[in-house]
Amino acid sequence: MPSLGADMEVGTVSQWLVKVGDEVHRGDVVAVVETEKSTVEVEIFESGTIDEILVSQGDRVPVGAVLARVSSAEPHAASAATTPAPAKPLVPLAPVVKATNSTTEAAAVTTPAPVDHRSSVHSPVVRRLAGRLGVDSATLSGTGPGGTVTRSDVEQAARRHGSETRFPSRATGERTRERAAEPQSPSVERVPSSPLARRRAAELGIDLSTLRGTGPRGSVIERDVPPAIAALPEQEVPGGTAAEDRQAAMRRAIGALMARSKREIPHYYLSTTIDLSAAAAWLEQANTERPVTARLVLPVLLLKAAALAVGRFPDMNGFMIDDAFHQSEAVHLGVAVSLRTGGVIAPAIHNAGRLTLDELMVALIDLVDRARAGILRSSEMSDPTVTVTNLGDLGVETVFGVIYPPQVALVGFGRVAERPWAEDGMLGVRPCVTATLSGDHRASDGHRGARFLAAIDHLLQEPEKL
Repeated sequence: MPSLGADMEVGTVSQWLVKVGDEVHRGDVVAVVETEKSTVEVEIFESGTIDEILVSQGDRVPVGAVLARVSSAEPHAASAATTPAPAKPLVPLAPVVKATNSTTEAAAVTTPAPVDHRSSVHSPVVRRLAGRLGVDSATLSGTGPGGTVTRSDVEQAARRHGSETRFPSRATGERTRERAAEPQSPSVERVPSSPLARRRAAELGIDLSTLRGTGPRGSVIERDVPPAIAALPEQEVPGGTAAEDRQAAMRRAIGALMARSKREIPHYYLSTTIDLSAAAAWLEQANTERPVTARLVLPVLLLKAAALAVGRFPDMNGFMIDDAFHQSEAVHLGVAVSLRTGGVIAPAIHNAGRLTLDELMVALIDLVDRARAGILRSSEMSDPTVTVTNLGDLGVETVFGVIYPPQVALVGFGRVAERPWAEDGMLGVRPCVTATLSGDHRASDGHRGARFLAAIDHLLQEPEKL
């Protein structure tokens, strides 16, 4: 069980997307885990074959507990054997809390499936993707180890044949197919929905087929369920308080983490006002040359400037662990996202400084949509190296954030507003924003923090270079 944030202690395995005998590759989504804050897709970071699944669906598992055992043999080597290698003894790192109805699920999950001899060519995940995209995978030449057909091979073949122009996220199609096999009510089987939406609907007795989905491809997500409850007559509203309990649990988790941050981290705070005249003028000109769907918004420029500045000041980018600062080579920008049901999470945009503004815009929209739909990846929750929060859309002029441990800095942006600005003896009105820094005195000091904010200011004066 990975740590999906500094405040996470346990997680619930709500769904397995693989079974014993499946071949997996680094980056594949293998399970869905629910935490107190969100539902997260857990990726695997080793290629190999699933030898044993040790945790059943519905089990509540501490961080660090062993979920499954994977052999790391090369695909072509694994296919040479007709039977799986004998399992090595494995001692769980932490106890597993069994759900009351998990016995049957455990038997169903851990029963080895019949060996599919095509697995020596490509994995079940790749085969399912090929079937969904209408690609005959048997005709493809694999570029993976030992000639393995990879996800990229299938997608490229689909592009060549024009079968699909936009590919969904790595696990979207696989999740849909796997969920169809779950023992669910008829309405759940017919309606695409997120795990949180299904659970809340089941708890409150809501038929998903009666809801209008606002998630990706019309799927029903968590925020779509509460309006249906509100529309019921008062006496028909199920008496459970699951929504309130979940929100209370999230508030407790956030409160505990922020209390720890203020208790352990010696914060210092700085702020500066940045003239955005150049950035606003450049953005207006750039958007006139773009279609409406490809236009940029000012917060993307702020994020890119923050990511580039962090790259120039590495003591703002990393983790404080055991009173020692560990610098991160990559800039994974955590973006604070407010959830519609309450609470805040800060998943990462990976390598934000290397993305173009267009790529960053797409990544931001995708991340916010999936965060609010409860479809995040484990790497997005565990990888942020520095966090940015922007409350300008709510009218807040200045935000001094609390550092998210074990990170060592948090950047805040307020609303963009017209303000009097004096320069070269002339007084005018210019669009401005207040940028703030919350820094950890163990990793940096006010002098470095001031230079860091000055770097953001400088970058925004030359938006064409972002």
